Amino acid sequence: MTTSVVLITGGTSGIGRACALEFGRAGARVVITGRDAARLAATAAELTAAGIQHRTVQGDVGVLADANRAVADTIAAFGRLDVLMNNAGLSMRARFADVDVQVLEQLMQTNFFGTVYTTKAALPYLLESKGTIVGISSIAGYRGLPGRTGYSASKFAMNGFLEALRTELLPQGVNVLTAAPGFTASNIRHTALLANGQPQHDTPRDEGKMMTSEEVAQHLRRAVAQRQRTLVLTGQGKLTVFLNKWLPGLTDKLVLNNFRKEEGDF
Repeated sequence: MTTSVVLITGGTSGIGRACALEFGRAGARVVITGRDAARLAATAAELTAAGIQHRTVQGDVGVLADANRAVADTIAAFGRLDVLMNNAGLSMRARFADVDVQVLEQLMQTNFFGTVYTTKAALPYLLESKGTIVGISSIAGYRGLPGRTGYSASKFAMNGFLEALRTELLPQGVNVLTAAPGFTASNIRHTALLANGQPQHDTPRDEGKMMTSEEVAQHLRRAVAQRQRTLVLTGQGKLTVFLNKWLPGLTDKLVLNNFRKEEGDF
């Protein structure tokens, strides 16, 4: 990883922040993006304290100009790009019958189009380095989850985009990794959007029993180094993907029962 340049969208918290530290400690130069200037500054201070060479870019990857600027600033700072980690994302928690459709539009704009915009801008440099494109997807990209219709849709779209892109890029030597961390302890559920588009600020899940963001980052760094094409994490995540493929009717019932217990409102 030494001398490599890694661009991580949504790098100020959760998996993105953990990856910035993990890849940086392995010798990479790191660029992180984020919408919140204070969080960017706080994460930058952590990277500085760890002796990691880095840059920050304030912006929203769901805005085309911001996505383009993130890549342009990376090249201006370091002259190359080896790994693009499309990590920025939003979640939701609301029945489809109740949710404002603009919430779904917002999720698609950040989760799907943010990935498309940043990947499009980064592709010429990744072709040059024969690097890696990473999409931080979700088990919800393999199995639709109740109360997360927009989130599931955006992750299914991401998975399809990355699979098609991987196939296109096979002759050019660019690797495309689709990663589904499963349920992990990150802040994405705290910022999940409710039916009216406001963040929920807390989570109904017990995050103490989940894989940590730091563990996810370690798995991701190894997967990038090994140029894997897919990464599904946690036992629950792997089991869900397996059952949904081979026993989809049963999985419908299991998923619904699981969410009824955890959410208390289905």
